[in-house]
Amino acid sequence: MPSAARVLRLAATATVTAAAAAAVVVLGVAPTAVADDRWSVVPSTGGEGRPAQEGRPYFYAEGLPGSVLQDTVSVINPGGKPLTVRLRGADADNSGKGGGFALRARATDTGAWITFAERTVQVPARTRADVPFTVSVPEGATPGDHPGAIVASGGDRSAAVRVQLRVGGPTLSALTVEHVALRDGRISYDLVNRGTTVLEPKLAVRADGLFGEVLDRAPRTLPLELLPGRRVTLSEPWPDRPALDSVDVRLTVSAAGGAHDEAGTSARFVPWRAVAGAAAGGLALCAGGAYGLVRRRRRAGEKPGEPGERCESGESGGSGRTEVELTGAVT
Repeated sequence: MPSAARVLRLAATATVTAAAAAAVVVLGVAPTAVADDRWSVVPSTGGEGRPAQEGRPYFYAEGLPGSVLQDTVSVINPGGKPLTVRLRGADADNSGKGGGFALRARATDTGAWITFAERTVQVPARTRADVPFTVSVPEGATPGDHPGAIVASGGDRSAAVRVQLRVGGPTLSALTVEHVALRDGRISYDLVNRGTTVLEPKLAVRADGLFGEVLDRAPRTLPLELLPGRRVTLSEPWPDRPALDSVDVRLTVSAAGGAHDEAGTSARFVPWRAVAGAAAGGLALCAGGAYGLVRRRRRAGEKPGEPGERCESGESGGSGRTEVELTGAVT
């Protein structure tokens, strides 16, 4: 896909038709200069001889409800064989773990509003096919961001280019952090975009123990674009958490437009292996004391029931008592 930052804002029009057929343009690249013969789908560059990498990274369109927007998508075939692809619109989604993007199986939003001049495109070898399309924004469309994509499928693969559609009108920026939990050396949590705009959240993490602060991470922007109405599950590594403490963890998230929320959880850290080892050592000491008592009784010829030593766990008593106190875990 192209990587340049030039983005075209589409003006709303009263009526735009997509009756024009796809235009096929011969690429100005010799076959020997093609390093990768895998085809791609990109926003049109607007110039027949212009290299694809100088184009737009994605489509950006903005209009009021009821408007019809138009643009052109290009299918580039640098290979030596003809190519047939089928175009369709799709709704974009966040992947469940955040970071990347996914496509919804059924389009009900932006993907359903896209109409192509031709849905099936035949692209000869070493050529580019430019296909006009329109985005018809419904009258009742919710103001805000409506992420989508144009998907091309052909041969044994599919490729997509993002469509960033902004419907004009009042927007809402709202974000919540939920289901905070500590497990396996990580702080897991959910982020939910409850507004109507794409958000780039910032996260701050703080944890306080019985004797003060044990973790303080300043706010930082997460590598994530959280789409409206989407939920993602993320986690923060915490490899140096305390071995023995009771802590309160608090996550604070924020984003442009005034979005802000906090949530937390509590946890107790106990070195169970050390506790188990101490308990095992105490039991061994009791067992050793009891064994020694039996041997001494046998040597002295004591009769059953005569005073001797006892091994027990509890409060201190009279002399001759071997006592072991097992200290339990901090709970």
